[in-house]
Amino acid sequence: MRNVPIASVDAVARAVLAIGTDYVPGHLLDWHEHRRAQFLYGATGVMIVETADGTWTVPTERAVLIPAMTRHRVRMLDVSTRSLYIEPGAVPWWPRACTVVDVTPLLRELLLAAVDLDADYDLAGREGAVAALLLHEIASLGSLPLHVDLPSAPDLAELCREYLAGPDVRLTNRDWARRLAMSERAFTRRFQRELGTSPAAWRTRARLVSAVPLLRERTVTQVATRLGYSSPASFTAAFSRTFGMAPSALVTNRQ
Repeated sequence: MRNVPIASVDAVARAVLAIGTDYVPGHLLDWHEHRRAQFLYGATGVMIVETADGTWTVPTERAVLIPAMTRHRVRMLDVSTRSLYIEPGAVPWWPRACTVVDVTPLLRELLLAAVDLDADYDLAGREGAVAALLLHEIASLGSLPLHVDLPSAPDLAELCREYLAGPDVRLTNRDWARRLAMSERAFTRRFQRELGTSPAAWRTRARLVSAVPLLRERTVTQVATRLGYSSPASFTAAFSRTFGMAPSALVTNRQ
């Protein structure tokens, strides 16, 4: 199935439904939720998924597992998706929070095959075997830490969302404290209680996560400069230490 809304087939008695969708650049799927769990794979582009608890950045040819009934929104940056909508009872092992995962070559081929299936595919034949194998493959995937937690307090969350929209290396704890009419010490302690990390450490991680969509169109050197790193080497070291992969692995268009 391609470019059809999940609501039109949600009631079909199949544990796994696959839908391929093409989005215009920059398209925002505003706040919504699904009755089923969702495996959202980006065959092209980068996706930024947000819930009340955090944001998850999904590079090309990776996916995000979204729990059933999780309110979320997704910004699509030149994305063509292959989504699986899965009955919650079929995946009791599904994570309770969104999780970015690497995708194996076998799973990619299964996804390509699955989106060509009708909603009421034959459970007894090859099509049913493809659906069953999809679940086995997803259960074995390794996670990628491409996320940033958000505070539950609305005023802190607003500061964090603004920063994610435009990371600025010059911004300090004092700047944030002044915004909330707090002392720097009181603000830092409150932030630490909310997220278990310091505001400065949070901003560093947020800047590194913001590099993922930038790496689609810029070199590592260009991204390092834009994010305020003294050299490509220092940026690469910080990115690799945080996410377990080099930023060069995500460069799709070297200039």
